[in-house]
Parts: sequence; structure tokens; C-alpha cells
Amino acid sequence: MLLNKKIIKIISFTLIFITIFTFSVVLATDDSIYVWSTETEPLTTETSSTVEDTEDISSNENSTATTETSAEENTEDEANSNTLNLESGGAVLIEQTTGQVLYDHNMHEKLRPASVTKVMSILLIMEAVDSGQITLQDKVPCSENAAGMGGSQIWLEVGEELTVDEMLKAICVVSANDCTVAMAEYLCGSEEAFVSKMNERAKELGMNDTTFKNCHGIDEDGHLTSAYDIALMSRELLNNHPTILNYTTIWMDTLRDGESELVNTNKLIRNYKGATGLKTGSTSVALYNLSASATRDGMSLIAVILKAPTTKIRFSEAQKLLDYGFNNYEFKSLAVKGNVLKEADVTKGVTSKVNLIIENDVGILLKKGEDKNVSQTINLDENISAPVYEGQKVGEIVFTLNNQEVGRTNIIAEKTVEKKTFFSISAYVYMNWFNVLKKL
Repeated sequence: MLLNKKIIKIISFTLIFITIFTFSVVLATDDSIYVWSTETEPLTTETSSTVEDTEDISSNENSTATTETSAEENTEDEANSNTLNLESGGAVLIEQTTGQVLYDHNMHEKLRPASVTKVMSILLIMEAVDSGQITLQDKVPCSENAAGMGGSQIWLEVGEELTVDEMLKAICVVSANDCTVAMAEYLCGSEEAFVSKMNERAKELGMNDTTFKNCHGIDEDGHLTSAYDIALMSRELLNNHPTILNYTTIWMDTLRDGESELVNTNKLIRNYKGATGLKTGSTSVALYNLSASATRDGMSLIAVILKAPTTKIRFSEAQKLLDYGFNNYEFKSLAVKGNVLKEADVTKGVTSKVNLIIENDVGILLKKGEDKNVSQTINLDENISAPVYEGQKVGEIVFTLNNQEVGRTNIIAEKTVEKKTFFSISAYVYMNWFNVLKKL
């Protein structure tokens, strides 16, 4: 027992001596001059890169997550000239992440969308699900109004209940009008109130060519939209509610314990590599419409076809647009959020190092072969002095294509580094000794 007390006293005196000695060294070195190394490493990307000497960055501008490139300017003429000889009344091809238009054929002409209308109905349903307003397990009853809908349907009976999950499956796979109206009434109390919400959401998305008169797409005077507007709401759905792919990629399925068979009206799901959706529509007046989405090699495209003369032309022209995009463009990731750029020196901190990480993703759309013209410039603060706070900006990366800026993101500190004080050094020393003693 006496021996243990002597050991404890020795350790205590040793800790006090180390603390005083360490603090003395700190005070003696506080006025030392630290110079940040100008030898910075480029990010590991597939692009060619150049790195300039570091500069002091005082700008507090927000980082850019994803940007468009000059590829849009390079293709403007060909995008508007119908070089693909499309027969449809209106069409557009966009890249899903950036929203950049890659091909335009009468994309703002107001036309009847038929059941492609349901993209907006599905968007509102998914927003309600993802916000917690409703759940996929909620039971949705069928009203007399919903049961009386014509056109494509699964023949819901008045009073019959399906879950939101089952309703979504029927809407996405077989374009069920009765399920669409049942969901509209469940969410907003009436179809009219739901349609009002559809138009509000369209306005928020910048769908300036659109007026919805119903939630299902059956022909009605004044129920109009454009290929571009359909691309906008399709992009919103796919980007912000990716779980919709659980439904839009179904080729065949069943409902009602196998009694109701479902086969997707979008034949591209079965026949086109990378197809992810999205919605078909046709009436005798609107003719044949389609919002088609697909992903290959990290790039996602949305092709919209309106007023195709036949269903065969609808699918072939959508495929033609998608092929055009995949054959001529690529999406390049230039920086990945959270990736460590380098370990940096910190002056006057309780620790001498901190990891510098990328604040946001940066990606750009390029014409194939242009990636060799992309450069990056890394600018870092010359001196990083404690205290440094987690998420604090200490520099930025700027990406250029042919000397034109196409993206930038901040470089930030991964963790907080407290400034050296007597108390912080003491706590640091004691903590380290405690960890050592635990291992003995």
C-alpha cells in the first residue's frame, strides 16, 4: 500500500513538471514565424491540372456544388436545328444533374401531355412521403369519383383500400388514373385542391409553359405543357426523390395478392440499357408522349418526346435522343465532398496538424475528349493559426475549362484545433498520460 502511494506521488510530480516545462516551451515559441509550404498537391482526378502558389483567400462566397460548362455554347446551334430529324411535335434532352439542355426541338411548344401529367402527381406524392406527411404503409380508400375514372386503370372498387406503396406502383407501372385520383383526394381532400397544388409547384419549378387542369392527363381544354417543362419536373423528381426508381424501373409485378398483373407501359425499361423511367402518356388528341430517363457511366439523361405520330416513333426518338447524349457527352466528377486534400501545419495549436477537406462535390458536363482541357488551381491560406474551427474555410479550388471558370469549392478544416493555453496544454498532457496509463 505504501509502495502504491509512492508511485502515485512520483507520477503526480512528473505530470506537474511536464506541464510546467511544456507551457514554458509554448511561451518561448509563440512568436516563431511559420510559413505555409507553397508545394501543394493537385487533387487526384482524371483531368490535367495546374497548381499555383498559395494566396490568402478572404472571400466568403458559397461553394459551387455542380456547375454547367461551355458545352452548352458548343452545341447550341446543333441542338436547335433538329439534326436528328425528329418527327415528334416537341422534344428535349437534358443532363439530369446540371439541367443543361443538350438537344432542343420545339421544346417550349405548348402541347397536351396526356398521362405524362402524372410526373407532377407522383412528385407531390413523393414529397409528402419523404417529408413524413404520409407513409408508404398508409391505407388509401377509393372514392366513387376515383372509381369512375376512364382510361388506364386497375379497376378500383368504391371503398377498396390500397397502401400508398401499392398506389405508387400502379401509377408508375400501368399509369392508373383511378389510383392517381384516389391519391389526390387522400392528400388534399379533393382532386381540385390537388390540381391547384400541382400548378403552384409548377410555378415554383419555373414551368412557365404549363397549366394543369387535372391530375391524370385525360384530354381537357387548356391542359397544356411543354417538353422543357416536363423535363424540369422529371429532373426534380429524380434528383430529390431517388426512391421513385423502386417503382419506375419495375417491368412486371402484381397487386391484390397476384390477382392484378402489371406490365410497364414504358418499353425502354426492358429494352434500353440503363433505363430508369419515367412516364408514358397517350390519347387520340395528344398522340404519343414520353419522359424517358437513363443512367450510364455516372451520367444521367432525361429525354422528353411529345406528340409523336405513333408509339413506335415515341420510343425510337426517345432512344435516339438518349443515344445522342451518351455518345457525345460525359459527366466528370472533379471534387468529392469530404475527401482529404492534404494535412496542414497549424501554429499555436494543441495539435500541430489538421486535415484539409473538400467542402462540396464539383462536377461538370463535358463533350467527350474535353476533359484534357480542364485545369484546377488550389489556393490556400499562407498561415493557419489556432484556434481553427471545424468547417472553417482555409482556401479554395477553382476549376477552368479552356481558361473559363466552370466550378469552384472551398477547402475547409476537418476538425477543430484549440489554441495553446496553460489549461488546454495541461488538459492535453493529462489526457495523453491517462491514455498511456490505461494501457499499462
